[in-house]
Amino acid sequence: MIDGTERLAEMVAEGGVAVLTGAGISTDSGIPDYRGPDGVQARHAPMTYQTFTREAAARRRYWARSHVGWRTIARAEPNSGHRAVADLQHGGLLRGVITQNVDGLHQAGGCAEVIELHGNLDRVICLDCGDGTARDELDRRLRLVNPEFHAQVIAVNPDGDADLPDATVERFRLVGCRACGRGTLKPDVVFFGETVPRPRVDASFALVESAKLLLVLGSSLTVMSGRRFVLRAAKLGIPVAIVNRGATRADAYSALTLDAPLGAVLPDLVRLAGAGGVVAR
Repeated sequence: MIDGTERLAEMVAEGGVAVLTGAGISTDSGIPDYRGPDGVQARHAPMTYQTFTREAAARRRYWARSHVGWRTIARAEPNSGHRAVADLQHGGLLRGVITQNVDGLHQAGGCAEVIELHGNLDRVICLDCGDGTARDELDRRLRLVNPEFHAQVIAVNPDGDADLPDATVERFRLVGCRACGRGTLKPDVVFFGETVPRPRVDASFALVESAKLLLVLGSSLTVMSGRRFVLRAAKLGIPVAIVNRGATRADAYSALTLDAPLGAVLPDLVRLAGAGGVVAR
């Protein structure tokens, strides 16, 4: 009898695969998911765009928590799942990769031309003048104005937003945009309630529409931002396969669903699909 991984390998070996990844592919790198296998949200709700732009106290809270939590993201290394996706890409089986993650680990693991649907925490933008800077530079500036700021991380979300005591947050000082001198700085990521830039959405739809298979990895597909690509594939008759811990909101559209750890499934998938060993380690 052919098991699920072998069946998935047969589908992937045909080539023309579009991959859509979520936070679950980065948990083995030490970056927690928003939800556990039971689908329940694990920690505090993520920051919304409306709250961030409307409330000065919310921006202070976000940057204080992100100043600490971002280091967890920055220290993270790609895991076997990221490297397996890169192997499949370099083996010529993938048309492209769409990620909902903002950690940059696909690129660090060897993937090229990744569509970062929700942006990347390594970049910072000014909401007033549009100037962009590297997150490392902002980190240095925040360290200078907060020399005695020390905090123990309680928990970290996939967007780098860490749980901190209110008293710790209240001591944190912000900095403005260096280019215009007054602008509000925001990580170059799409917050909940914010619209994904149209060019990224269009590029993602084009990738899915040209694929022979949509492979979803490590996403519960709870929000429409990612689920819409599954719906488009299903509408066009493009098969969908899902590998995730726990149920997803698109299981009904999937031709094959595996409830299994990505770190176990994906290396086997590379071997069985005939794309192993193509990325230098």
